[in-house]
Amino acid sequence: MTSAAEHSTEEILLAFAAAVRATGVKVTADRARSFVDAVGRLSLAKPAGVFWAGRATLCASPEDLPAYGRVFEAWFALDEPSAARLEASAGRVSAAALDNDDGGAGGAKDRLRALASRRERLRHRDVATLDDAERELLHRMFEELPVRLPSRQSRRRRAERHGEVDRVRTLRSQLRRGGEPGPLRRARAPRKPRRVLWLIDVSGSMAPYADSLLRLAHRVVNAAPHHVEVFTVGTRLTRVTGALRVPDADNALALAGRTVPDWSGGTRLGEVLRAFNDRWGQRVATRGAVVVIASDGWERGNPAQLGRQMERLHHVARRVIWANPHRGKSGYEPVQQGIRAVLPHVDVFIGGHSMRSFEELLDVMANA
Repeated sequence: MTSAAEHSTEEILLAFAAAVRATGVKVTADRARSFVDAVGRLSLAKPAGVFWAGRATLCASPEDLPAYGRVFEAWFALDEPSAARLEASAGRVSAAALDNDDGGAGGAKDRLRALASRRERLRHRDVATLDDAERELLHRMFEELPVRLPSRQSRRRRAERHGEVDRVRTLRSQLRRGGEPGPLRRARAPRKPRRVLWLIDVSGSMAPYADSLLRLAHRVVNAAPHHVEVFTVGTRLTRVTGALRVPDADNALALAGRTVPDWSGGTRLGEVLRAFNDRWGQRVATRGAVVVIASDGWERGNPAQLGRQMERLHHVARRVIWANPHRGKSGYEPVQQGIRAVLPHVDVFIGGHSMRSFEELLDVMANA
């Protein structure tokens, strides 16, 4: 991994502009370049200057300001004033000189790199090893994750000015004119989002990762509340979709915690998957859906039963993605009996222990 300290100041600022764009703010290349130029004329020793330079160049309307403030506070979060306090101190911001004064710029650039590198390092950290302050920053990073659902082509085609020739509509149009030739009718089949099902292991061995995985699922549910279902698995199957539809992540997880009766208990994946297949596997909700299973694969029951139930699930699902928190760690090998039983019926076996692995998981899900 390349250290953030090896990146130039311009690269760090452009990466920040890209993070603002990911929240929905329409940051064009010209605005990003104006932001870099504006910061270059300021003293980097004061984050307030960077804040106001970005606010003036990256934001085009008042609706962009809340998202920009959240990204700035998460991106440059150390001991500096928050975006809200910077906003309140608008009357005390001094005008910056427009000359290219390089006095003390080296130390300021190092400080800026340090502020951004903390966030970059956090993306690669195992979430089970974070302290309270790092976990709080990680929670804000979850809110910025871009979510795209997998899609499928609809069977129904809609009339469009551009697209393939619609032979049926063209023929009907000619018949209405008594057979006289006329313009060709065109149609296009739109793409519709696929249903996504999440099964998150909340047993004792998954306790260090369950909170982050549920926050990730909460982010997906709130991005598409009508196309995502979330279940917890342990010694029983529990549907927590309703709890995760609460907009605030902390309140949603608190409600889910009160809903799940087997939190940090044992693991009987085979029996739980059998219950899932019997109740949900034959429904429209599962057929053609993308199924994401987050578990370390520890099975206290019969691994052969787990393999059979995974085979049943794989037959009806579009794709089965298994996220294992230990996948990708140094020295890990899938030697557990549970993992060995499910791997033949898994389309993608991926990690699930860091923000970077979560981003990769969302990308795999979107392209399934």
